[in-house]
Amino acid sequence: MNEVWKKPPISLEAYQAMVGKEIGVSSWHLVDQPRIDTYADVIEDHQFIHVDPERAKKETAFGTTIAHGFLTMSLLSIMSYEVMPVIAGTTMGVNYGFDKLRFISPVRSGKRVRGRFVLAEAKLRKPNELQSRTNVTVEIEGEDKPALVADWLGLIYFA
Repeated sequence: MNEVWKKPPISLEAYQAMVGKEIGVSSWHLVDQPRIDTYADVIEDHQFIHVDPERAKKETAFGTTIAHGFLTMSLLSIMSYEVMPVIAGTTMGVNYGFDKLRFISPVRSGKRVRGRFVLAEAKLRKPNELQSRTNVTVEIEGEDKPALVADWLGLIYFA
C-alpha cells in the first residue's frame, strides 16, 4: 500500500481551494547507477550515456552517466505520493497524461532529485470524476536548472 492512502483525507472543497497554490515539495530521491541500470534493463535502453560510466566520462560533456529522462519522469509517482493530499471518498486515481513535459537538464548519476507540486486546476468532469492539473518541477540538488517541468493530468474517481 502506498503511504499516500495513510494520510488523513481532505474534502473535495478543501482540495479545490488549493488551486493556484504550492501543495508541497517531496523528499530527495537518489538517482544512482544501480537505479539507472535497473531502469535500463526494464525498458531495454542500454545506450552508453546511461550505463557505461567510463565511456560516458570520456565521450560526453556530462562527465558521467545520466538518467533516462523517462526514469526521472517515473519518479513523479513516488514524489506525488509524499506530497499530494487524498480527497475523502476517493476510490482511485489514474494518470491521464501530460499537456506539457520538458526535460530541461540531465540528471547525472549520483544526484538527488525532488518534486515541487503546484495544483493548477481541479474541476469535476462528472459527479464522481475530478480532473486535476498539477504543475511539477523536478529539481536537482545543487543545480540551478530543473531536470524537468510538466503539466501533469490526473483523474480522481469517487464512490
